[in-house]
Amino acid sequence: MNNQTEFTAVAEPNVKGYLTEFTVADAIVKELLQAGVEAVFGIVSIHNMPIYDAILRDGNIRTVTARGESGAVNMADAYARATGKLGVVITSTGTGAGNGAGSLSETWNSGTPVLHITGEADSNYIGTDQRYIHEAKDQLKAMEGVNKAAFLLKRPKQIIPFMRKAIKEALTVPTGPVTVSIPTNFQAQIIPNNQLIEMEAFQNHEVKLNIPADVIERIVLAKRPIIWAGNGVIASGASEELQRLVNKIQPGVVTSESGKGSIPENHPLCIGNFTLSPQVEELLKKSDLLISVGVRFRGSETNGWTLPVPENHINIDLNPNAFNRNFDTLYTLNGDAKAVLQGINRLLDNKEIHPDADYVDEVKSVRQAVRDDLRSQIGPYGEVADIMREQLPENTVLVTDVTIPGYTWGNKLFDIYEPRDYLYMTGGGIGQGLPMAIGAQIGQPEKKVVLIAGDGGFMVNSNEMISAIQEDAPIIVLLFDDGGYGILRYYQEAAYGRRISVDLKNPDFVMLAKSMGFESEKVRSVDEFKAGLANAIASKKPYMVVVDVEAVGVLEYKDSDEYIATFRPKQG
Repeated sequence: MNNQTEFTAVAEPNVKGYLTEFTVADAIVKELLQAGVEAVFGIVSIHNMPIYDAILRDGNIRTVTARGESGAVNMADAYARATGKLGVVITSTGTGAGNGAGSLSETWNSGTPVLHITGEADSNYIGTDQRYIHEAKDQLKAMEGVNKAAFLLKRPKQIIPFMRKAIKEALTVPTGPVTVSIPTNFQAQIIPNNQLIEMEAFQNHEVKLNIPADVIERIVLAKRPIIWAGNGVIASGASEELQRLVNKIQPGVVTSESGKGSIPENHPLCIGNFTLSPQVEELLKKSDLLISVGVRFRGSETNGWTLPVPENHINIDLNPNAFNRNFDTLYTLNGDAKAVLQGINRLLDNKEIHPDADYVDEVKSVRQAVRDDLRSQIGPYGEVADIMREQLPENTVLVTDVTIPGYTWGNKLFDIYEPRDYLYMTGGGIGQGLPMAIGAQIGQPEKKVVLIAGDGGFMVNSNEMISAIQEDAPIIVLLFDDGGYGILRYYQEAAYGRRISVDLKNPDFVMLAKSMGFESEKVRSVDEFKAGLANAIASKKPYMVVVDVEAVGVLEYKDSDEYIATFRPKQG
């Protein structure tokens, strides 16, 4: 058979002496180690076997086996978000690489530094249309479409600078996923084990900040300041500096969704991820200063970029392309958030600032009001959120899949106290939460990792449950089962007065979970949820709590543009 012939051609030439000679695959592992990589996620294939074997022989990198390339990318993405390290995923060629494309799109949306290593057809077959096994029409172009960048290795002996360029690209702001395609016939090719030593020109590495005096003066004079904190605070490790500034100038603090945890959400001035609430909009209208730190200002968090941002807007961002990208800025301080905030704080040390006590009280009032309003809409799910926060450790990592509970109250009422303890689907794709929870758990094994998922999305990657068992990742899954694609039900009914293809036939989730090795139970009330979560926390194994939404009560969207939920009590 042709496939077998091609497989033999790939596998045999370098078997003899392969364990003693230095190969392209060995160079890949060497560069991963130099970049501090401790774990890789993926699926072994005939088109990446030399790389896996090099990892095995080296013995310093953990391999995590997923059940699909899509899930493997999600795991690497979440691992990177939860740890701040480079995420690495290895897939097969063509179809295998394509299977990961949707998840790579999520990684690109979130700006997560992930290195995707994939094979390619043998170098002499690329672009010939001879239908080499796993060949894609134009793999490089396909990968360019879902990545920050994509590269194809053309000269085996240049693998070391090739890998360094790709890793640097993934980690350079704006960070994001990078695919490297390594032709199959190159991977086991013997190359010289020589050194590439990069020399830095002698220079003064002291960070120089040019913060205009007018910026400091505007901060000092502001009576109604607001800080909008984003993921840039977390990425730069600037949380302490942010809190110092907050305590000095006493602003209202709102966060983007990816900025949750940039400041402890139990801070009395932290309004949190409530940017679409009318109270926050009114606060912005009356604000005399906005300081945004590492914020992308996504359309879904700014009501389509219509929120009233003050003209007196100081933007701090390491990416120069953030300048006037979504909202106009008076000053954009282009630099690392930690360094810039340190500089601002130093310059404010000798300044007398007298926060307006009435404004501080107003901020605290808004903080409470937005939470009260949400609780009034979601019925018993406010109690569910309280139970989660009361029972779970403070440093719990929360992952929210695209589902009504996650996007109405999970991302708002569950306070996050530390950076990197909240992960969500930035690009809005359903079903990626389960593998992301697994990746986060592997990255943070000492923490509890909890996933909020819906039944429709969960089935997309439910096969990865067995990966959690195999990798000893004791995640907790809170599965809210409403028998369909809940969000789309209400979108369809609001738009057309009818619905199609959104009601789903589901398995018995408790039995499914147990068959995979999870412990599991179904709950039908708030009291049962409280007991079920306690059981999950006490367990040392992966655990699924299935919430019967029809029994507890149904959440419905009232306005698809503003993501406002209303509670419908259970029928009967």
